Amino acid sequence: MTVTTTATTVTAAATVTAATATAAGCPGELDKWFPFQVPEGDVRLYCLPHAGGSASTYRAWTGRAGRAAICPVQPAGRETRLRDTPHRLMEPLVAELADAILAREGGGRSGGGSKAGYAVYGHSLGALVGFELLREIRRRGGPDPVHFIVSGCSAPQLSSAESVRVSELSDAEIVELLRGLGGTPGWMLADPTVLRMILPPFRADFSIKENYRYAPQPPLDVPITALAATHDPRADVQSVSGWRDQTTRRFEQHLFTGGHFAVLEQPNLTHAYIRAALDRH
Repeated sequence: MTVTTTATTVTAAATVTAATATAAGCPGELDKWFPFQVPEGDVRLYCLPHAGGSASTYRAWTGRAGRAAICPVQPAGRETRLRDTPHRLMEPLVAELADAILAREGGGRSGGGSKAGYAVYGHSLGALVGFELLREIRRRGGPDPVHFIVSGCSAPQLSSAESVRVSELSDAEIVELLRGLGGTPGWMLADPTVLRMILPPFRADFSIKENYRYAPQPPLDVPITALAATHDPRADVQSVSGWRDQTTRRFEQHLFTGGHFAVLEQPNLTHAYIRAALDRH
């Protein structure tokens, strides 16, 4: 385990603008998952956002993570997909996302995609979605990623039921929850127009988490890097360590000083760990 005590640099976890709230043109059913042009890079890194998050969370990472060609994933119901109904269950979400990724990376273990392969990164709910996504790709006989990177998420076998069903909270209660977690700019939480945009996908995402039930299966044949934070109220360091049981390959864990969004607040350190993970492939 690597323990790091860098200072926190606060950045917005997501940005809501008129430009991103409206889709440019009419993307195809598969392409709409990937709203930004993917730059050149050896390894395409699919980045899955946290609950209520969007592809914009990762847009600033482009060109800063070494070999990784950053490919932010856009879930339904936000930004460029504002008119799409957000998913409320894990199974249909990962089935559709697997379709989109396999269309890019090849439907069989020897076909399609970058010669260097692809990798998956997920923060919080995005890590859990990424895990079930890789299981779905495995079931279909698709190509394994070269690496799986998770942050802010307990290992799936250690996930426990939410003490409160967040999806059923009032708007005011959800705003207070978001304020406590950090990662969402205060101006967004104070703007009724913005709240009408961000609260529906947030509720839907928490419905995914609340209805998720882990089913034991063989571990992934994929190296895993797990990023934990010292003061994360949703995923303590020990529960993040449990990801080691979900791989037959190399496992590493790194520790940030900070809370649930430490990986987004300290992007330089996060990018360094991503570079280190992918440079081995």
